[in-house]
Amino acid sequence: MQLQDSTVLVTGGAGLVGSHLAERFLEDGATVRVVDDLSKGSRERVPSEATFTQADLTERDDVADVVTADLDAVFHLAAYTDTNYDDDRKLFEENTEMTYNLLEQMQAADIDKFAFTSSSTVYGEAPRPTPEDYAPLEPISIYGSSKLADEALISTYAHSYDIQSWVFRFANIVGPYQRGNVVPDFIEKLDDDPNELTILGDGRQEKSYLHVSECVDAMQYVVENADDDLNIYNLGTKTTTSVTEIADIISDELGADPEYAYTGGDRGWTGDVPKMRLSIQKLAALGWEPAMSSHEAVRHGAQDLIAEIVE
Repeated sequence: MQLQDSTVLVTGGAGLVGSHLAERFLEDGATVRVVDDLSKGSRERVPSEATFTQADLTERDDVADVVTADLDAVFHLAAYTDTNYDDDRKLFEENTEMTYNLLEQMQAADIDKFAFTSSSTVYGEAPRPTPEDYAPLEPISIYGSSKLADEALISTYAHSYDIQSWVFRFANIVGPYQRGNVVPDFIEKLDDDPNELTILGDGRQEKSYLHVSECVDAMQYVVENADDDLNIYNLGTKTTTSVTEIADIISDELGADPEYAYTGGDRGWTGDVPKMRLSIQKLAALGWEPAMSSHEAVRHGAQDLIAEIVE
């Protein structure tokens, strides 16, 4: 699929990845419409050249208003996450309802291109590096379960209803405007008290981090170059960064030298996958690889956020 001169809807386009994706598509000559309920994103992040609609995608009438026959593709990034929802049932039901509503309306409007941001959490605690064809998929969080259910819906619509689809299983994405995960959390804590930093778990949790600029590059490349009915790709880096290493990087960027206080245990919370590294061999075989290591992505993301958070 070529994005130039196309009309694209980006759901969740007021969020970290969605706003960057909308901006990239505009730069490439697409007409971009953004829809977001602003429960987590910010209206100010939406590029001024994009058409913005505030809507609730769990409401079928709202979906019918924004998924119209003149669209060429829908990029579905809107989702409730473990970090911004405290009701597991509602999280699962509303994530899957949004995806079903969009696919159902796309079929009715005869729109046949759909891209979706899934997550490494669909794998659960899998051997590393984890390839796209690893099975069985055994998520250990409600969020991961909702993403896997979404993928099942997308597979059905791709194979039975001719909606060509791209599914991206993300590593941890870092970048500007981000809140609610380890990088901004550590920055805020150290800005408040540079002498001590509380770290959930034992600090040995180890994951792959990808900067949002490279995440958007990868998404665009895959959509333009992978042409199966259903295209599933991991997006991440070949390297990982531990929670203690993140603390070290952020402390260095802030010029702080705190004592670390660990809460203990091998994970930060129930449902946390303590070690994750996705295989990106399939992505590399298609022709794209990240330029930044996981450490470099964390440092770059920390620099973005320090400029926003620290006065």
